[in-house]
Amino acid sequence: MSNEKEEAMNITVMGREFSVNCPHDEREELLQAAAYLDRKIQEIKEEGKVVSSERILIIAALSLSHETQIMRKGKGKGNSFDISEFKRRIVRMRNKLDEVLVKKE
Repeated sequence: MSNEKEEAMNITVMGREFSVNCPHDEREELLQAAAYLDRKIQEIKEEGKVVSSERILIIAALSLSHETQIMRKGKGKGNSFDISEFKRRIVRMRNKLDEVLVKKE
């Protein structure tokens, strides 16, 4: 995070609202990260193999950490971590999540 003064903001994960501090210029990225995390949690829940919220969160965290490690080691599409591609993927996932949520309403 940047050296900018942090401000409180709310994010929602697993249907629960959390207040976190974040620099103003990083708010959008944090919202995207929260949406991505929430989607991972939903995917794990939908598989139905894990019921405990604690276990679901741990599996989601491991999954995201694993994805990050793969990208850092260059095992993804390119030879190195491409933050622009990572941001584009988050935006695409967020858009898909928005589409699904609109259809359910």
